[in-house]
Amino acid sequence: MREESAICERENIKILFFDEGRFGLMSTIMRKWTLKGSRSEVKVKQGYKNFYIYASVCPKTGESFSLFLPEVNTGMMNIYLEELSRYFEGGRVILVMDKASWHKSKGLKVPKNIEIKELPAYSPELNPVERLWKWLKEKTIHNRIFSSLKEIMDAVTEEINKLTKEKIMTLCRCNYLNF
Repeated sequence: MREESAICERENIKILFFDEGRFGLMSTIMRKWTLKGSRSEVKVKQGYKNFYIYASVCPKTGESFSLFLPEVNTGMMNIYLEELSRYFEGGRVILVMDKASWHKSKGLKVPKNIEIKELPAYSPELNPVERLWKWLKEKTIHNRIFSSLKEIMDAVTEEINKLTKEKIMTLCRCNYLNF
């Protein structure tokens, strides 16, 4: 694996893992610590407005690229791939992702500098970006009520902007990746 890593560095090839994360107005509850014998109360809200974060990360280097988009479909995926291609212009990207229908649609336009590799079906635990989503949701939306999507977007943007390469490497580290 170290030989492949050296080749990637020499030839300016980025290996990125990709996924979409849904964020919305519907409350999500998670456990929290309280004093023994006391009960905590968490208000909840029903809401069906969502937005999605399309994100790619490199667990080895901590590099990342993300976009906020209104839905998940082939059209949005094409926008993401085009922007990712521009971001890594002059280099090659190997993008590892799941097999969602819009990831392998006939209408998908994959730029020349991007090559897509698929994870095995039904294996989200193999995608390091899932760890980012878990952390981001814990930090921003669990046990909280938001009055608008803009308020959620602002909270999520604030946390994303605080992310360092080192933090991404820590969050997205997987034992099966030997870089």
